[in-house]
Amino acid sequence: VQLQASGGGLVQAGGSLRLSCAASGRTFSTHYMGWFRQAPGKEREFVGHINWSGGVTYYADSVKGRFTISRDNAKNTVYLQMNSLKPEDTAVYYCAAKFPGAAYDFWGQGTQVTVSS
Repeated sequence: VQLQASGGGLVQAGGSLRLSCAASGRTFSTHYMGWFRQAPGKEREFVGHINWSGGVTYYADSVKGRFTISRDNAKNTVYLQMNSLKPEDTAVYYCAAKFPGAAYDFWGQGTQVTVSS
């Protein structure tokens, strides 16, 4: 699976952005898809993930209630809708894919999100 993240940019605090992650490969619909982020000088942080069908999602406490992950298996794309953005959400955001029960083995190149105060 190859992943391409897009949709990052500069937004004011309180604003919204939607990131997309386009995947290639016929097995996309069988993968869990995750979003991670890494701020300057910090370790990579798990944001959330969605199961293969889209029926199960899980979020980090730091984004719960503000971010929503969805997927469209017909388009081989997973989305990260980010609302009520805060300056501390500033980071490079990565999408990743894995088989259930396995580690995240497939990673996109990252897209920069900058939230100004």
